[in-house]
Amino acid sequence: MNNKLHTPAVDAWFDAILSLRDRDECYMFFEDICTINELLSLSQRYEVARLLREKKTYLEISDATGASTATISRVNRSLVYGNGGYDITFERLAKDR
Repeated sequence: MNNKLHTPAVDAWFDAILSLRDRDECYMFFEDICTINELLSLSQRYEVARLLREKKTYLEISDATGASTATISRVNRSLVYGNGGYDITFERLAKDR
């Protein structure tokens, strides 16, 4: 993990996120803290990661999400060389279903 990211401000922000109880609270919080484009960009990356895990091609992913090949490549690098954050959420959501 990136030690430059570990700051009291980031810790406080993550604690705030962890305090949210449901999807409605997430919408309220993230609409206050992010622009619409930022939210759409983050959700697009998450969808790209989900489709990459399903072994979809870059073309299929781009067509489905509108993501550029640069974004798809960046997300793919995170899946392959990252900290496993995407995998944690995918595995937990799969268990909950």
